[in-house]
Amino acid sequence: MKASTFVYPWDVNGDPAAPARIASLGVEQVTLAAAYHSTRALTPRHPRHRIVTAEHAAVLYPADARWEGRELRPYPAGAWAPGDAYGEAAEALTDAGLEVHTWVVLAHNSRLGADRPDTSVVNAYGDRYPWAPCIAQPATRAYLVDLAAEAAVRPGAHGTELESLGWYGLQHLHAHDKTAGVGLGDAGLYLMALCFCPACRAGYGAQGLDADALAAAVREALEPLWRGAPDDGGWAGVEKLLGEETAAATRAWRDDTARTLQETAVAAVRAAAPEGFQVLLHADPVTYHVGANPGVDPGHVLSVADGVVVPCAGGPGLLTPFAEQGRADAVIAANFGVVSGMGGSPGTLTADTARARELGATEIRLYHAGLASDADLTAVREALAAR
Repeated sequence: MKASTFVYPWDVNGDPAAPARIASLGVEQVTLAAAYHSTRALTPRHPRHRIVTAEHAAVLYPADARWEGRELRPYPAGAWAPGDAYGEAAEALTDAGLEVHTWVVLAHNSRLGADRPDTSVVNAYGDRYPWAPCIAQPATRAYLVDLAAEAAVRPGAHGTELESLGWYGLQHLHAHDKTAGVGLGDAGLYLMALCFCPACRAGYGAQGLDADALAAAVREALEPLWRGAPDDGGWAGVEKLLGEETAAATRAWRDDTARTLQETAVAAVRAAAPEGFQVLLHADPVTYHVGANPGVDPGHVLSVADGVVVPCAGGPGLLTPFAEQGRADAVIAANFGVVSGMGGSPGTLTADTARARELGATEIRLYHAGLASDADLTAVREALAAR
């Protein structure tokens, strides 16, 4: 099984030993960030720094002229990734014998939400989610499609992995986060993810729903959960809270909005890319799920993209709906955390990989070579050598 590890440019640039160290893990590929959200990252082996603070979502290369005169445009990186940081790292990794693919984060941008609040998801209470651009808004969709095409097709890249190409919701790691006081399950999180910006209000109307009445129904449905009632979870829980017809109408609007964005973005990447360029989406097989691995319809997404990268932190079970599509040429990559301090299990990677293969995985992804300790990397090296 082909293996790739995620890497940031700042893991490589300024550290001459990094490319060979990553190659020595036994991976054939690196998935290198080209457009990324704000973060604070450890660099435990870098000769010049130990902490990198990426202050806002940015492209990690010089953006081109397509953005001139446009209101929505990508932000340049600051000192954490100056100049063509992506290109510098990509060249060094290629010289080490690694195949480089781009890692592109799309509908996840707190800086955009701070500068342009009108672009953000608005929940049923009127609260904005500045980290979550609403993918129903025409201008935002156009921005995301062009960003996907530009950031994905960097010089020398053999493919791309598009993250957050879909709806984002309440779940979001944030500075001094205090949102876990009430345990919302799948149903509550879905209701808190429903957007009520003007574009979404119009979309609900096209499904036969009155947006004001829907917002009121969402608030009423959530009230018992705020008081501690159990969340029944799953789509059946959403239907119980909203009613089957209303729930189905909201999902129809959101599913269609995400599907068409994914189709358009992948088509834009293909139009900009050379022949044979691989396009994968980070994805969850439950369409109403939101976040960095947004929900998709497995059959649809594998008819659009070359494959998917599937989160396996909770086990490899999410691989099955994609494997069941029976597409022999599709990439189904199981994404495993290998940073012990962040909940990963590099020590079980051999067993995890074997189980993922049984469930239909064709490749594996390792999160994340730059963040992992030396001990974690040793475990990865041993596991990949045993493949």
